[in-house]
Amino acid sequence: MAKVSPGEFFRQVRAEGSKVVWPNRRETVTTAIMVAILTSVLAVFFFGVDASFSAIVQYLLGLLAK
Repeated sequence: MAKVSPGEFFRQVRAEGSKVVWPNRRETVTTAIMVAILTSVLAVFFFGVDASFSAIVQYLLGLLAK
């Protein structure tokens, strides 16, 4: 592996950083909204699955208690 001086390293970092295409405001807002929506949908889904399993376990435990 080639040794690179600190000055050359920072020049390379700056050159690579200038190649990055940053999202504009609209893309950022759209992505944030999509993340919020999908997070909410998954939260409701997992709540439903958890509630279902809880009800099943409570029912089965109720059968054992009788």
